[in-house]
Amino acid sequence: MFDISTIMEINTATSALSALAQPNRLEVFRLLVRCGHEGICAGDISDQLVIPKPTLSFHLKELSQAGLVTAERDGRSIIYRLNIEGMSSLMQFLTEDCCQGRPELCATNPVCC
Repeated sequence: MFDISTIMEINTATSALSALAQPNRLEVFRLLVRCGHEGICAGDISDQLVIPKPTLSFHLKELSQAGLVTAERDGRSIIYRLNIEGMSSLMQFLTEDCCQGRPELCATNPVCC
């Protein structure tokens, strides 16, 4: 039986995974990972990934609602960045039961489970 916090974690993880389960959004996410803390404006994302701006806007909204992307206005541009906390939470959730509940073993065995 799940307690309410477990259900909320599962719902949050499901939302994030659903957002990433679309090719364009996964490419945007990977680009934002590569851009690091500096981030990148929507126009540059559109140009680099050859995604029309209206389509990109929809994908960025989905990633943002899933807690994986942040947006910050910089003059007339909006800079998008990876939400490190959101990504870290998802990774932690996905690996918390790794190695039979002993995640410290993962550090010594990267291909465990």
